[in-house]
Formats: sequence, structure tokens, C-alpha cells
Amino acid sequence: MTGGAMKSHGRLSIRASLQPRDLMAEPQVRGAWTAQVVTLFPEAFPGVLGLSLTGRALTEGLWNLRSIDLRPFGIGKHRNVDDTPAGGGAGMVIRADVMDAALREAGADLPVIYLSPRGRPFTQARARELAQGPGMTLICGRFEGVDQRVLDAHGVEEISIGDYVLTGGELAAQVLIDATVRLIPRVLGNQDSLAEESFSPDHGGLLEHPQYTKPALWEGRAIPDVLLSGNHAAIANWRHDMAERLTKERRPDLWRAYEQAHVDPAKDRQLSGASDQSRDYREQPKEPKR
Repeated sequence: MTGGAMKSHGRLSIRASLQPRDLMAEPQVRGAWTAQVVTLFPEAFPGVLGLSLTGRALTEGLWNLRSIDLRPFGIGKHRNVDDTPAGGGAGMVIRADVMDAALREAGADLPVIYLSPRGRPFTQARARELAQGPGMTLICGRFEGVDQRVLDAHGVEEISIGDYVLTGGELAAQVLIDATVRLIPRVLGNQDSLAEESFSPDHGGLLEHPQYTKPALWEGRAIPDVLLSGNHAAIANWRHDMAERLTKERRPDLWRAYEQAHVDPAKDRQLSGASDQSRDYREQPKEPKR
């Protein structure tokens, strides 16, 4: 044991050993998809990941969560993990030797990802790729970031969850884990629900259509008649049309990719007024179907 304080969550798998060990450092279920998180705040985990479907799946051993506290790998009496940036400037930078020690404790079996605003944007496609693998080790940055040398040495992938800056990577790490874990078989109660989600390949990469439920009339706003018609073909066509309209209105980047593969020019012209039509549709109250 190299001295890092680790915490695992969920079911334990205990092996006999002749040397003292922190049993909580071991993944809970051998072979299950595993998320390891290197962080200065291990108490932040599991956080929301311990709730609802992801929490139940964690308890059932469908995936493992291991938090690795960066502080014990720090230098000197005060376990310093950071130092001033080379070349000057504001803030502090996490030291290469400190992060290297934590990553060596994590092991080299999983891909390593650094949550960073300068990383490639996180996508549903990347979540699917990660869900099909053995898991991932996530670096939660703090201060001004992490010494570039340790990122290069470990071949770390940088991922961003959006064009904004957080105070640390813990929230971003939970986003990555949640988006990935829910794609693991048996985590969701109904895997068929994945097919019509936004960004799903089965849905053509479109945004999801609007959803409605009871009551049929709420504050003067009615559920669209077609959804109460019982005509499944008409309902499917309406949902697909709305998915196309919303995608063209709100995400032109996704729409351009979609129309190259699926939309003919005549259909594109038909949807050219999507913004006005969908807005009018949302604002016009309807009488409930009797």
C-alpha cells in the first residue's frame, strides 16, 4: 500500500492477504464496470450517484465506485499537493509528482480522464464507448489545473462537460459517471427508453420530442389531440416530426449532420418555419379531447 486513503462504495469483495491493507480500497465486485475518482474531496462521492437508479445499481454491484484522496500523496508536513505556476501567474497548480503517485495507486487498467474546460466536449457517443469498456479513472482538478507533464506521461484524455468553468472537477466527474453508468445493462429499469432519448443513434441523433401526461388540460393548456387518438402510427409520426423541428430550432449543429443523412430538400423547406410553428404550437391552448 503506498499510503493513499481510499474509499469504496457498495458491496465489498474481501481477499485474504498476509499484509495489512485497507479493504475499502478494493473494487466491490470483480469484473464490474468501475469508476475511480482522484479528488481532494472524496467525501463528495457518491453524492447524487448514490441516489435513484444509479445508487441502486451501485448497491447491487452492477458497477463499482472508488474514491482516491489526493491529499495523503502530498509533500511535506502539511501534505502540499500544489505549487506556484512555472513562469509566474495567479493561482496554484497541482504537482506532477503528487498526481503521479495517486494515479499509480489507481493502477493502469482503466483509461484516465481529466475533467477540463479545454478538453473535447463530452458526448453521448463517448458515454456509450466508456460504458462498453471496463471503467475509467477520473482526475478532479482544482486551483489552476494539473502539471501538464503528468497528463502527458499517463496519456490522459481531457474532457469538458461545457463551455464554462467550475471550481473543481467533482461535479463534472459525477456528470460523466452518471451519463455512462445509466447505459450499463440492467441499470435502467427499461432499457428500451434509451432508444428515443436525445442524441440516441436509434433516434437519428435528434433531440427528444416533447412529453406529456395527466391531467389532459392544465391551466388552459391541452395535451395534443394526436397523443390521445390511439393511432400509434400517427403518434409516431408526430413525435418524429417534433423531434426534427426541435433539433432544427435549437441545435443547428445536430440538424446539419442529421439532414445530410436523412432529409431531402423538400422536407427541409417544410421545416424551415420550425421555430415559429413550434412556438405557436406551445402557446395555443386547446380544448381537451372528449
